[in-house]
Amino acid sequence: MRPGAVRSFALELARGPGGAYRGGERLSGRVLLEAAAPLRVRALEVAVRGGAATHWLEGRSVGVHALSSDYAAAETYLRRRQLLLRDTGETTTLPAGRHEFPFSFQLPPTLVTSFEGKHGSVRYCIKATLHRPWVPARRARKVFTVIEPVDINTPALLAPQAGAREKVARSWYCNRGLVALSAKIDRKGYTPGEVIPVFAEIDNSSTRPVLPRAAVVQTQTFMARGARKQKQAVVASLVGEPVDPGRRTLWQGRALRIPPVGPSILHCRVLHVDYSLKVCVDIPGTSKLLLELPLVIGTIPLHPFGSRSSSICSHASFLLDWGLGALPERPEAPPEYSEVVADEDMAAMEESPFPLLQEPNVSLEGPFFSYIQEFRYRPPPLYSEEDPNPPPGAIRPRCMTW
Repeated sequence: MRPGAVRSFALELARGPGGAYRGGERLSGRVLLEAAAPLRVRALEVAVRGGAATHWLEGRSVGVHALSSDYAAAETYLRRRQLLLRDTGETTTLPAGRHEFPFSFQLPPTLVTSFEGKHGSVRYCIKATLHRPWVPARRARKVFTVIEPVDINTPALLAPQAGAREKVARSWYCNRGLVALSAKIDRKGYTPGEVIPVFAEIDNSSTRPVLPRAAVVQTQTFMARGARKQKQAVVASLVGEPVDPGRRTLWQGRALRIPPVGPSILHCRVLHVDYSLKVCVDIPGTSKLLLELPLVIGTIPLHPFGSRSSSICSHASFLLDWGLGALPERPEAPPEYSEVVADEDMAAMEESPFPLLQEPNVSLEGPFFSYIQEFRYRPPPLYSEEDPNPPPGAIRPRCMTW
């Protein structure tokens, strides 16, 4: 059988190229094989693998010699194998034409989100291998993406984050005054596309103008053999207006939008992906004043109900702490009836044509008289378009039978 009998050999996943998977789902697809002539096959297998790996080099000098240290680490999350055509020691002849071999894998319940960094990565791939006698093996490979859910609707990620720092501005060993910075955000967890309202106070007691800035920073941490390697990148930023000497400036919710970035990776032993909000003040002649607030970028956005109530409560207390809002005052008690009804009305009421019976033989403790006394001093009825006391000429005479 000539080696060129395989016209095409490919892998196809049930989800399209942009489809992502998560832990606990099924990875399904098929192997597509097209033979130009009858094909002798020994075995056909599919293997799926996933894991994290880090690697970097660090150079150092020892005398006149330059040495480099190699740091590498790896962690495996997924390794499965499935035989579509089992190797029984005898070959299987496939007729010419197109053949499909379906496969399905159950993913582990917990995986780490796919990631590509400068010194490490988290990758998942599936590979199909076709074994034929006396011919090199034919392989097809496809990479798929895993996004592990990160729910920000938890008490820890809904809690406000705040901090304060101050710094003495110096120039040529001279004290130029104090610069103070305090900042706060309403919660710790956000999702891509959301806006972070930044509340900050910059108090410039120095003799020079200062410039406040804020940025969302991604920090990649790679670990191997007890060593760490970090790489930082700014994913979003904003610049405020300069603060003149002796002045104070407030940021009352300056908007900082999170761009489409990958979620935080916190549960991997060889690499981490963290986010933080850094608010800093550039001081001329002095190192900048920096305040850092932790962030977690998730995949499950804030729920409109349920956990949002706790977020609203924390946001209300957050605004109160900064003096940007106030809870509604307790409603006042309704006024006494004597304060509303004039003395003349009270006197007229006492001269009513239907006074209460004052005979000694009559008891005023019955239910009927209790009803009358209960409503005797009630507030007047609500306003209506009809006059409750029309003039005598407008009253229609009517017959009353006693």
